[in-house]
Amino acid sequence: MASERPRSLTDSHRGGQCPVRIDSAEATTGRLGAVLRAPRGTGLTPLGPHGPWLATDLATARRVLTDAAGFDFPSTVSRGTDMSASTGESRTGHLVYAPLSPAQVARGREVFRVEWHRALQSAAISATGSEVEAMDLLRRPVARATCSAVLDLDGKARDLIADRVLARIDALAPVISSRHSPRPWSRARRGERRARAALEESLADLLAARDTDDTPPVIGNLLAAGIQCRSRRGAWLLVFPATHPDRGVDPDHAAWESLRMAPPTRVTARVTTAAVSLGDAALPAGAVVPVSPLLLGRLAALSPDQPVGLEEFCPERWRRDDVRPGARLPFGAGAHACPGRALGLTMLRDLATWSGDQRLALSAPVSIDQSRGILPSPARITVTPPTQ
Repeated sequence: MASERPRSLTDSHRGGQCPVRIDSAEATTGRLGAVLRAPRGTGLTPLGPHGPWLATDLATARRVLTDAAGFDFPSTVSRGTDMSASTGESRTGHLVYAPLSPAQVARGREVFRVEWHRALQSAAISATGSEVEAMDLLRRPVARATCSAVLDLDGKARDLIADRVLARIDALAPVISSRHSPRPWSRARRGERRARAALEESLADLLAARDTDDTPPVIGNLLAAGIQCRSRRGAWLLVFPATHPDRGVDPDHAAWESLRMAPPTRVTARVTTAAVSLGDAALPAGAVVPVSPLLLGRLAALSPDQPVGLEEFCPERWRRDDVRPGARLPFGAGAHACPGRALGLTMLRDLATWSGDQRLALSAPVSIDQSRGILPSPARITVTPPTQ
């Protein structure tokens, strides 16, 4: 018997064609489904007989993310590590990045505006509407804007590094998404190593001329993570409003609502550095405690569940003045919070402003790809410019 398709988040019909829809995160399987179906607002919920223990309310999540003495960033979320005798700012060696400065954010924002305009010109969107793939359209503008913000580069040097970061992301994709870890000398591993070496070679030349303690692997990972997160979030921001092509959307509300529905990180985690009491639970050293901004975004205590339920995309829920959209910790909290959160939110707002001036419609059903985060797959939309 064929497996039942997950119920859709939004169903719409265009010209009598088949429904064009976004699959619901609540109906997914795997780790994402397990997290979203966990009891909510109880403080701490075990996902197995021996953990991990999922934080399911804001107070617990905030403590886990901000109590650096009791919780540290894990080297892996699949097993715990006893760090009770370890020392250091980050006992597992995970680096703490400083947030981007206002000047860096402004520089990245300006580059994104220019490169987004160029991407739209290259797409040759017609007056009667053209189909585009949101992830593909966003790749280069996001990569160049991120490299400009982080490295203070422009021109050919910036574009070379941006293209090599994208090449590394593409080469890493089959390694991350593989059900079984590829062998060290498999084609996927060799391709990833070549792409990483090319990127780090370019970064080494750049950093050698600067007075900095940063290393090519550190900067390369920072750029890759930032570009992937912003590309995904931007794609979701275009996909979600495309389910409501006839409705005007406030750009700020659309940006915050897309972050609620598909935050930069579906699950982050910390590991207890010693035995700790968390709510009514006593956790041993090395216990893994995940925090899910996606789950926090489904709590009515943090997000208004009117005028429609929290499983639906609805920017209008943020018209109220008595709620804070950022209370759901979409960018994390504490020392390991996303360092590019200001740039990411600025890009989303500008992208939402642009989309509000267009007529967007889904061109194909959208599934949720969990292999590399939360990706809209495919993210095909039809863009029709406003009538002059």
